[in-house]
Amino acid sequence: MKRLLYAALNSLRGLAQAVGSEAAVRQEVAALVLAVPIGLFLAPSAGWYVAMVGSLLLVLTVELLNTATEKLADHVAPEQHPSVGRVKDYGSAAVACALSLAGLIWLAALAVRAGLI
Repeated sequence: MKRLLYAALNSLRGLAQAVGSEAAVRQEVAALVLAVPIGLFLAPSAGWYVAMVGSLLLVLTVELLNTATEKLADHVAPEQHPSVGRVKDYGSAAVACALSLAGLIWLAALAVRAGLI
């Protein structure tokens, strides 16, 4: 039980640090905070709601992993290096993929709700 408490505290500390230092994380947390209540009205069903909110949690997860990768890369190689730049681009691409998935899920949910599909 003690290990779970420490893991939770470490997670909360990491999230707080990311929110405090990363604009993208702040934007994604804000979107998630807005999406939780809005999704209750827009989701066609409970399953859709879980998918809609879950997709935004996935975006936040990928953003946090991207941020961690960038911070580590900057620490290991503070000077510009083509390989480090590629690693950062890969992380950015991963975030773009997660955002695309979230957008598709939200658009599909809205289309179902509107009776278009």
